[in-house]
Amino acid sequence: MQVAYSKMHGTGNKILVVDQRQDKLPPPASSTLRELGDEATGPGFDQLMWVSESKNPAHAASYRVFNADGSEVEQCGNGVRCVASVLARDPRHPRTFTLESPAGPVSARVGDDGLVSVNMGPPEFEPGQIPFVATARSIRYTLDVDGHGLEILAVSMGNPHCVLQVPDVDTAAVAELGPKIEHHERFPERTNVGFMKIVDRANIDLRVHERGVGETLACGTGACAAVACGQQLGLLDGEVTVRLPGGQVVVSWRGAEEPVWLTGNTELISEGTLDL
Repeated sequence: MQVAYSKMHGTGNKILVVDQRQDKLPPPASSTLRELGDEATGPGFDQLMWVSESKNPAHAASYRVFNADGSEVEQCGNGVRCVASVLARDPRHPRTFTLESPAGPVSARVGDDGLVSVNMGPPEFEPGQIPFVATARSIRYTLDVDGHGLEILAVSMGNPHCVLQVPDVDTAAVAELGPKIEHHERFPERTNVGFMKIVDRANIDLRVHERGVGETLACGTGACAAVACGQQLGLLDGEVTVRLPGGQVVVSWRGAEEPVWLTGNTELISEGTLDL
């Protein structure tokens, strides 16, 4: 079966979008997903967005998210921006709409300038909802890694995130600490790990080790998580430019129960078909 795809990137995050609203095929098995995610055996991706028709007519479409290791996850900020961009290619499609995701409805806006903004919902800091094992909710936690206590912040943006504040992202131990924290026993569903340098109240630098992928050039929910954590520390304003290895995004959050908005570009890399 030949299945069409669009390979895109959102600020460097490699996203494969498969639109199955017409054919209604289910996503392939995890072993096949791993082959497709590896550039040696497939088109390669950090995340695959499997788009289907929504059962709710209020939503333009629904989607599921798969990592390169074949695991299914709850959310992908850059991925949903790419999905919105693909749908908006049709000139008849509205430029503002909602999508159905495993983490709940997501509002999207596609600007005339090509920038895509998505509503990622409010951040969740309650440990049991992240999920993160802790006796009580706190802004900062101490995580034991190889006998060393690391000061971290924990939050969910529809998926779990651990954020570390570092003096310099270029020298941050992403390759060493990322996998150890991802699989730490206090994160029972594993976690994404962000290494954040606060430049000033409106700018941060960020590198992200993504759960099930490793370090990527960008992570949309990781950018949202870092800004939400920085605001919890009282160190960031309501709109922050996040510089990632693959480019930059803008994250806006008014605090409390307000949603976090993620805005950035998307680019088409290639189109092709998968032999499933």
